[in-house]
Amino acid sequence: MTRYDGPVIDPHHHLWDLGLKRHPWLEKKFGASSEMVFGQMSSLLRDYGVKDYARDAARQNIVATVHVEAGWSDGHPLEESAWLDTLDHTGRIAERYVARVRLDDPDARIKIEAEATNPRVVGIRDIVSWHPDANKSFAPHAGRMSDPQWRLGLSHLSGLGLVFDLMLYPWQMHEACDLVRSFPETLFVLNHGGSPADRTEEGMALWRDGLSSLGEEPNIRLKISDLVAYDHGWSFESLKPVIEHCLESFGAARCMFASDFPVAGLHATFHEVYEVFRRAAEPLSLDEQTSLFFTTANNTYRLGLDEVETPAMGENHV
Repeated sequence: MTRYDGPVIDPHHHLWDLGLKRHPWLEKKFGASSEMVFGQMSSLLRDYGVKDYARDAARQNIVATVHVEAGWSDGHPLEESAWLDTLDHTGRIAERYVARVRLDDPDARIKIEAEATNPRVVGIRDIVSWHPDANKSFAPHAGRMSDPQWRLGLSHLSGLGLVFDLMLYPWQMHEACDLVRSFPETLFVLNHGGSPADRTEEGMALWRDGLSSLGEEPNIRLKISDLVAYDHGWSFESLKPVIEHCLESFGAARCMFASDFPVAGLHATFHEVYEVFRRAAEPLSLDEQTSLFFTTANNTYRLGLDEVETPAMGENHV
């Protein structure tokens, strides 16, 4: 068995400056006594910038990253991408963006087209994760993927070359299968391994069946990310079968490992997250490991990097 030591692209992390007052989910929920699905979030009530990410990721040979929208306020559209543009991209941190647009917004098309003019924007995310417990729900209501207005917004992505990052719960996967089939020209990226939040036997069976069904659709890829958010007492032995089912459902060529920092930092260090990934990938071929750590993300998010000639983040960013 060979352990991967090549270049790594992290295709899912977040940055924020709380002083901007643009992240209402951080301001309203994390200080509450009730917990979100990730657990008690109060330790995330701090700025998280380029230098913070670089420090956390320093040991992992990261050569580029993709910033995924971090719940920027609906009242200030397009601002998050503009703010990201002001940051230091020397080490290719936030080299590409997945921006936020509410797809059921009457002006969704205008906002999507405006985001697409930024060459760093390669995708859109509008979270559909609905939970009956309001503290664990990221969407305003259930059934968003079936809403005609929401689907109309989604229909504008493929013509602009944008992917759609899909974040949901396993009990929404049947609805997601219909969505993915209905938009064959759109490339979807399922976040966080399909969010296996219900760890009961029944809940995990629902997740496994749903993930297998989604994996049959050719126009969807999978991020294996932040699995520790749903397994707070995690060990390599508890995460390994989850990763294995992800790979069985999608294949290494359609999967990518991602950090979801700083959120994953609630339950693991950056090094611990990637140590799990490297150990789980050891039985695979070098080509398969390269897909998981580099190639799938490079192709999905149009980074255009050369695996051989790409310097690590630590070589050009302090």
